[in-house]
Amino acid sequence: MRAVLDIIMIALNLYYWVIIASAIFSWLYAFNVVNPGNQVVATIGRALYSLTEPLLRPIRRYMPNIGGLDLSPIVLLLGVIFVQIVISRYAYPLMPF
Repeated sequence: MRAVLDIIMIALNLYYWVIIASAIFSWLYAFNVVNPGNQVVATIGRALYSLTEPLLRPIRRYMPNIGGLDLSPIVLLLGVIFVQIVISRYAYPLMPF
């Protein structure tokens, strides 16, 4: 069972970095730093969007409008960190070695 928790923690850590990459990519795309016509850039953008949007969309629905500033990735990052802390503090000590 401890191995399953380790895999969940690794997946949460990877998703943490996917959220950060998606936020940075959205900034680069918004400021025309990357070429949206490039097929590689478009593929990376679609992949990041499809990985993060299912969890960001419900957060955006409940977040107040802050004038074009999207804080939903920060809320999602805090949620991922919260789940990691709960697993490490409460689930790990209960698991036998």
